[in-house]
Amino acid sequence: MIVDRNGEPIAKSIPVASVFVDKNHLYDPKLASFGLAYIEASEDSSWKKLSAEARVRRIYSLRGEILARETPDAIVDKHLARMIYLLARPLGMKRDEMRTAIETSKAKWFPIAKEIPDDIAEGLREIVGENYIQGIAFENTIKRWYTNPDIATHLTGFTGEVEEKTEDGKTAYRMAGRFGIESSQEEFLTGRDGRREHRRDSRGLIIPGTANSLLPPRAGLNVKLTIDIGMQAIVEEELDAGLAEFKAKRGAVIVIDPKTGEVLAMVSRPHFNLNDKLDLQENSFNYAIQAKFEPGSTIKILATSSALNEKLVTPNTVFFCPSYLQENKFSVKDSHSSGMLTFEQIIQKSNNIGCWKMAKQLGTKRYYQYVHGFGFGQRSGIQLSGENPGTAAVPTLPVDFSRSAYGYFIGVTPIQMAAAYSVIAGDGRLLKPTIVKSLVANDGTVVDEFLPESRGQVISPATAAKMRTALHKVTQLGGTAQKACVAGYKVCGKTGTAVFHDPKRGGYINGSYVVSFAGFMPADDPAFVCYVVIEDPKTTEVTRYGGTIAAPIFSKIATRLAAHMNLAPTEPIKDSKDPIAKSH
Repeated sequence: MIVDRNGEPIAKSIPVASVFVDKNHLYDPKLASFGLAYIEASEDSSWKKLSAEARVRRIYSLRGEILARETPDAIVDKHLARMIYLLARPLGMKRDEMRTAIETSKAKWFPIAKEIPDDIAEGLREIVGENYIQGIAFENTIKRWYTNPDIATHLTGFTGEVEEKTEDGKTAYRMAGRFGIESSQEEFLTGRDGRREHRRDSRGLIIPGTANSLLPPRAGLNVKLTIDIGMQAIVEEELDAGLAEFKAKRGAVIVIDPKTGEVLAMVSRPHFNLNDKLDLQENSFNYAIQAKFEPGSTIKILATSSALNEKLVTPNTVFFCPSYLQENKFSVKDSHSSGMLTFEQIIQKSNNIGCWKMAKQLGTKRYYQYVHGFGFGQRSGIQLSGENPGTAAVPTLPVDFSRSAYGYFIGVTPIQMAAAYSVIAGDGRLLKPTIVKSLVANDGTVVDEFLPESRGQVISPATAAKMRTALHKVTQLGGTAQKACVAGYKVCGKTGTAVFHDPKRGGYINGSYVVSFAGFMPADDPAFVCYVVIEDPKTTEVTRYGGTIAAPIFSKIATRLAAHMNLAPTEPIKDSKDPIAKSH
């Protein structure tokens, strides 16, 4: 099974069977004659009184008579008609339909029905055995069933049928992981089939008691994920509501524990139903790990935390930040002329020029050492296939370097952004995001456990603490993310808004944006990091910024997550009857 961190089943296997037609046996009159012999023998009034051994002798005797008096074609035709009469209805087929499927198939060995429930298959086996029907074989297999098929679709993934050739040239079908955890953890989930070898006589019949080789099956391991299915459901509901409200189709939300790197929830849109798998072509793109985009101002934690970590600035360092700054052959702009701003005010007001000045102090080489140290331009290593590494090439032109300081000329993924903010919410280390918590045997034995894995110390714990103080002010009066507030808690975060880059034609699309918010709480001891990104919202009800679209989605998610996680409030909640209490 695939289960969540609390053992709640997400995916499990249901035993089913496939029914195969073997034309080599079906069209062999020497074998088909057994079926006709059974019909004649069972119609005799003495049949019920015969012992099992006597019945076998009687069938063999009648078989010889039938072979002598009937033509080979007549034997095959009568046996085929009998087989169709007995099996068509239990297989859910019309007789003509079943006959056509058999006669028109070019394959000598092919499935006539797949994924039949085990109880129905058992009944069919009895019919085939009792009536000496030839040319029909059964293969036990499993069907993957998803308990909540609309939740955690991209990270759970699905299985598909793989066609293989056996040693004797027959076509066999095996269920294999095709996507998500089902694919990345297939070697642990799938187990090993068992096998028993028998001897057959000259007529192709199994000789009883001749099993001379037995390979017992080995059960697969259960994969326990790091996600909490309750948190996952909360995030899915709020992202869907936000996409509907702001008229967008694509986006993602990732929730990470900054102390361990464990992914607590991961949602991508659009998505699909795991059981019916409709519209896979359009909706299977896992936005959370495969989408690459320019992040806008959420990337400003790089220039600011790097300059702070290198002791080039302090939280109180003041910069002159005009609305327009000419730099040789290019300029850097900001929408508002802010004048003199402290380090913390630059973050609070998301000032482009202030961030560019700090990046210049670092220099291209040192700045990009931090860019790569935060995990950009490389895969995070999460246990899912298809992850996009993003782009973070060191720029050769000063204009490109300037743009990288405030959110352009760098391509990021949602999982990279969530991991980067976990550096600041944690102790300054970049942790490898994990989605698999452990591998567990069916008896509950933990076979393997995936512990937190550090990818390097990016900034000092002291720098991380100072950045948390600055990022808290972003959600306060005067900051760009006041709509990210959660009653009763100090919230830290940063907004991002970037003009959408056209990946097909190149250039930028006027009026199209990628808006985002990266936040965590409680500020002093963060329990989770939550990154929200929405692509190309079409709403006209609000201005399309990270602070007006992504931030309120974060607020609703974080409010519900705090209740789900039983987080103790850190701040007084404003009461209309209490003028002293203050809301944060």
